[in-house]
Amino acid sequence: MARFTSFVILAAMRTGSNFLEESLNAVPGLASHGEAFNPVFIGFPKREELFGISMAARDANPGALIDLIRRAPGLNGFRLFPDHDPRALDLVLADPSCAKIILSRNPAESYVSLGIARATGQWKLGNVRRRKEARIRFDEAAFHAYLDELGTFQSTVRQALQTSGQTAFHLTYGDLGDEEVIRGLCRFLGVDGEAAKPARSIVPQNPGPLTDKVTNPREMTSALARLDPFGLSQAPSFEVTRGPQVPTFIAAKAPLLFLPIPGGPSTTVDRWLSAFGPTETGFTQKTLKDWMRSHPELRRFTALRHPLLRAFAAFENFLGPGFDSATRQQISRNYKIAVAPTSEAFAGFLGFLRANLNGQTPHRTAPGWASQSAMINGFQQLYAPDLVAREDRIEAALGYLCADLGLSTPRFEAEDDLAKRLSALGRKDELNAAARQAYARDYLAFGFGDWA
Repeated sequence: MARFTSFVILAAMRTGSNFLEESLNAVPGLASHGEAFNPVFIGFPKREELFGISMAARDANPGALIDLIRRAPGLNGFRLFPDHDPRALDLVLADPSCAKIILSRNPAESYVSLGIARATGQWKLGNVRRRKEARIRFDEAAFHAYLDELGTFQSTVRQALQTSGQTAFHLTYGDLGDEEVIRGLCRFLGVDGEAAKPARSIVPQNPGPLTDKVTNPREMTSALARLDPFGLSQAPSFEVTRGPQVPTFIAAKAPLLFLPIPGGPSTTVDRWLSAFGPTETGFTQKTLKDWMRSHPELRRFTALRHPLLRAFAAFENFLGPGFDSATRQQISRNYKIAVAPTSEAFAGFLGFLRANLNGQTPHRTAPGWASQSAMINGFQQLYAPDLVAREDRIEAALGYLCADLGLSTPRFEAEDDLAKRLSALGRKDELNAAARQAYARDYLAFGFGDWA
């Protein structure tokens, strides 16, 4: 039984995909059908149909064209780029019988090559004497946008392959002229490629140093030097992914939907919402959608609490009778946390939180002390909030929402007992520093300063 029933070349413009496709099409039993899901043409420029499927029919049902490609004689495939139909990407990534060929190139080179192709109108070159030359201006902002689009595409592909347990054949632009690599790709695809050779009908269009291809080489060099290709400024996140937490959502009689972050000011916001009438919670995704349809002008919002104050709320819960005593005893022993509401015990608890959020403990990350960044990312899996309010400015933020909806604004009655208890502990500088270490992601994402 054949290992694969089709293949897809996952690449981007100006990465050498034309060259690779020509090489594969010269191998008996293989056929690549161009950019089958390019939004402005089908397969190749000026084509109106592929396998008898028109562009309109393809756009209405991308799966139908993929099925025809799969069932064609031999092993058939196509090229798929970041700006092609995302539904096609979803379909091929979900199909383990579709072989994935991932082609990449230095993004600075592909960006400049793309600019030259657009300037000259020359996208393929078979005769060097017909080569059109041009130099382009390197635009730093446009290059960053290009990197973002490319990075999103690559991340989507990588995560889909990882979570489904699939593998892919990886190629770089420099591999395309290597006969042994092309033959190895044929073996990966399950066809006899012993006679396979790199394409001879296409030649590189823009050889030479990158600095010779732009009109502002110094500006380009400076811009590229400011990039951080190794992610030296990034800290990996080992925190578990959160779901949207739909049952906790709180709906008002007014078109307001509160997405509470555990450990935040949920009680006071719920009380504020009840000024419009009884609130509703305990939704499923279906009942939530029903409620949303009945409130077409709705606004979704959530509320951030300062990380140190929120950690203190988690600490008080940790000390309380509702927390599992065996788990509390183990955490207290390992992190030398006295089971008492003291600054020393709270500092120890913050040390535990730092380790826990970095995946360094055997204990689950409870919603009440998970990072607020992770909680909001969970909301966004379903619906992003229209407003993210800070607890210390929440009355003004809610007033803005009400004004936007033409509602009168009920008075917001905040509770500051938690803040008073935290303030009474003292050692503010030490605790602020410990909170910054535990919740570095939230401090960076939301611009928090020290708690005063």
